[in-house]
Amino acid sequence: MVPRYARPAMTAIWEPEAKYRIWFELEAHATEKLGELGVVPPSAAKALWDWWATDPKIDVEAIDAIEAVTKHDVIAFLTWVAENVGDEARFMHQGMTSSDVLDTTLAVQLDRASAILLEDLDRLLAAIRTRAEEHKYTPTIGRSHGIHAEPVTFGLKMAEAYAEFSRCRERLEFARKEIATCAISGAVGTFANIDPSVEAYVAEKMGLAVEPVSTQVIPRDRHAMFFAVLGVIASSIERLSVEVRHLQRTEVLEAEEYFSPGQKGSSAMPHKRNPVLTENLTGLARVVRGAVVPAMENVALWHERDISHSSVERFIGPDATITLDFALARLTGVVEKLLVYPERMQKNLDRMGGLVHSQRVLLALTQAGVSREDAYRLVQRNAMKVWDSDGELSLLELLKADEEVTAALTPQQIEEKFDLDYHFKHVDTIFARVFS
Repeated sequence: MVPRYARPAMTAIWEPEAKYRIWFELEAHATEKLGELGVVPPSAAKALWDWWATDPKIDVEAIDAIEAVTKHDVIAFLTWVAENVGDEARFMHQGMTSSDVLDTTLAVQLDRASAILLEDLDRLLAAIRTRAEEHKYTPTIGRSHGIHAEPVTFGLKMAEAYAEFSRCRERLEFARKEIATCAISGAVGTFANIDPSVEAYVAEKMGLAVEPVSTQVIPRDRHAMFFAVLGVIASSIERLSVEVRHLQRTEVLEAEEYFSPGQKGSSAMPHKRNPVLTENLTGLARVVRGAVVPAMENVALWHERDISHSSVERFIGPDATITLDFALARLTGVVEKLLVYPERMQKNLDRMGGLVHSQRVLLALTQAGVSREDAYRLVQRNAMKVWDSDGELSLLELLKADEEVTAALTPQQIEEKFDLDYHFKHVDTIFARVFS
């Protein structure tokens, strides 16, 4: 975790104190249920909760000092709790294994991280929708291969992003549900030394579902899916960021990141206004996606368990969620403050002498009885003249002067095919689909 790219609420989930508090709650709830079952004295859970009610400070340094001797983090924690609670603490962890604590805690942390990420997505979606409605009919050029294609609106570009992040949100909701499972099933998942009702009790208290069948660990296909979804969200962040970066290029300049008073773009060139935020987002997306392959490789553990996944998750759990949280918040700010230039969009639309209307003329010729091959040839030979003139010539005027074209279409019919609004007649339909 890099503090520069971290926000407090998400970072807090992964702090050692927060982890140990979850560990304690799991152990105390399990002890409570074991007391109800008569496996341990009910006084054991009471002693734990009475001490907890004093809101004790989690002494991370003390736990670390014990772990330096035991070389085992869970044992170190249990030892530290016993030193503070007293004799009744010996009934903690009855029939449990370390993975019961570690895996269920990770589930709680990822569940809480998901809640923050879903809120982030809601704010981003709201920002995108506002800009989509603002520019619903703002004409701009659509590009394929980076080359002018046909007219679209900037609102449609935003609607497309809204639909994509809506899908991201749905995927995250599913991934959150899949990751939020509890395993309190003992050494190899057979419940030999602990009753399944303890697992169900702890799961309910912690807001989790019961893991239907665990080995000594929660199956890592769940985690692989979770981090894969984070990777997809990161890719969607990058996709919109790259769009902004291209639109801010000097030769395009149809939109750009907000440039605040006093901001500097370059240490050498005072004129520079660079898309630094969206470039940063492209980099952060790579970091989040970097967690996906390790999560996939964690699925294939040996037999009932090994710990090859453990070190990986200590990195990717905090890093991926903290980074994605920051990236979503940053992208929301970019969208909210994005400077949009409709006049420049119109200027770029007009730049190539009407080439963007070529398809309509092609179709009109075929409907007038010209073969598609001949229609394509007629339109293309005039279009290439406009292309070679860098837009100085007019496709409309060239077509009206082409005898083969005017043999099939009247000048008025040709002119009708250069109506910009024709391309936007279904914008309402698309918006209804996206925002219904």
